[in-house]
Amino acid sequence: MKGGFRQCMAWLHTWTGLVVGWVLFLVFLTGSTGYYAFEIDRWMRPELPLVSAVKQMRPTQGLGAAQDYLQAHAAGAQSWVIQLPGERSQPQLEVFWREPAKMPGQAGRFERAMLDPGTGKAVNQDEVRATGGGHLLYRMHYLLHYVPADAGIYIVGMCTMPMFLAIVTGIITHKKILSDFFTFRASKGQRSWMDAHNIISVTSLPFFLMITYSGLVFFMSSYYMPAGIAAAYGTTPEARQRYFDEQSSADRSGPTGRPAALIALGDVLGWAEKTWGAGNVGSIEVRHPGDECAVVSARPRTEGANALNRPSLRFNGITGNPLPERLSDDAASTIERTLLALHEGRFAGPLLRWLYFLAGLLGCAMIATGLVLWTAKRKVKQDKRLKAGQSVEFGFRLVDCLNIATVAGVCTAVAVYFWANRLIPVDFAERRAWEAHALFIAWGLLLAHAAIRPPRKAWVEQLGLAALAFGLLPLVNALTTHRHLGVTLLAGDWVLAGFDLTMLALGLVFAYAARKISRGRNVALKPQASGAAALATEVVAQSVPDVAP
Repeated sequence: MKGGFRQCMAWLHTWTGLVVGWVLFLVFLTGSTGYYAFEIDRWMRPELPLVSAVKQMRPTQGLGAAQDYLQAHAAGAQSWVIQLPGERSQPQLEVFWREPAKMPGQAGRFERAMLDPGTGKAVNQDEVRATGGGHLLYRMHYLLHYVPADAGIYIVGMCTMPMFLAIVTGIITHKKILSDFFTFRASKGQRSWMDAHNIISVTSLPFFLMITYSGLVFFMSSYYMPAGIAAAYGTTPEARQRYFDEQSSADRSGPTGRPAALIALGDVLGWAEKTWGAGNVGSIEVRHPGDECAVVSARPRTEGANALNRPSLRFNGITGNPLPERLSDDAASTIERTLLALHEGRFAGPLLRWLYFLAGLLGCAMIATGLVLWTAKRKVKQDKRLKAGQSVEFGFRLVDCLNIATVAGVCTAVAVYFWANRLIPVDFAERRAWEAHALFIAWGLLLAHAAIRPPRKAWVEQLGLAALAFGLLPLVNALTTHRHLGVTLLAGDWVLAGFDLTMLALGLVFAYAARKISRGRNVALKPQASGAAALATEVVAQSVPDVAP
């Protein structure tokens, strides 16, 4: 760390980015899929009705059918929740209820049912394949996999903090950060990598700062900075639970034991729509249904620019009289909710959600270019060792293998996860777990492949495999289900059709990258291929370290 302040920051930027880069690539990639977790859930459960069928149901019709179903099957439950269809996070009509606790101090069993949009009858869940869906990838984004949840949160947090440090030191290091935004020199080896890394980093710098800092806020008080809670409430589990109970807006009063008839939930829907407008009610919750102290809450849809500023509406479940809202509106809670909403993009419409997704992919590209830049800078030294008859340094070869298996291998493994959803039999025991197993088995095999193949050939082969894995997914979908493009496009179900089309597009991008690398170093950037994908793949073609023949 010799030299001035900026040189020290450059050293810190390099090593903080390298040490945690491979984990962060997985975090950014799975986090990017999280912006379409509900859409991926839909694609991975092709037995569900098309969205066009659900849209034909009126909200009052669905709510009445849901109330009838719950009164018949969950009359003595602690609570009901009716999720009304109509937004991307809830395309189906679903009901949830919690059974009474069998022992004092324990939570009752949680049950759910999906209702047919036409008849209001429960859909046979045995006919819908068990799957981790998009939410397994999203949870992997902050919990990892095969490790306890607490350990996953700590590991991701310990990698996110250096990530935030790397972003800050990167800003300090670049004196000409604005000019870097407009500079790319093709066919310059290490210089091309540096230019690509700078362009990608500066393009979405505000997003990277926001997403990294807000990610730390998610578990700040409970995991990363628990001293404040411990000082005010104590360190026992009961003390921590008291803190979370005080922060929660839930009504925790118990039932009186005196039965009373519940009001029609369609009336509650009408009252809420008078306040928020038609179609803006996302769910209805009932606490202690059938009891004298029943409370009904109408909650707004979780999407749209105004959703964050709408508190839920509470009503007496017997008389229908309005009740005061319990949601805390202090400044600290408001700031925390705002940061979490920014991180998850809860308010984002279709266009903004695409921008979130693309910015997440740019984060993957920023990490990938930074990782390979580390090897590109040290390639000359390794070439000299080879010419002198010496072997490549172990550390350099290790980083090279991890780069290939992470940048190309993780992407292929995610595609294998989707393949497993279609190829594992629907009635196979533990199929949900084996979808995830397939992902990590594929990743392990690709890591072994990167270790035994020459680097350039490994890059070409793994990127080509990624192209096939993504590009053939729509064909596999058509051969194994009835929810292929020929059906979904005609039905106007753009969630399912959009997934297949996106997979085709990703297959083409990976094929283009593999082709460019296989053609070697002396390929100039063609004028017609001047988009972001062309820029990234051309940089790969010009600069992938080639330390073996």
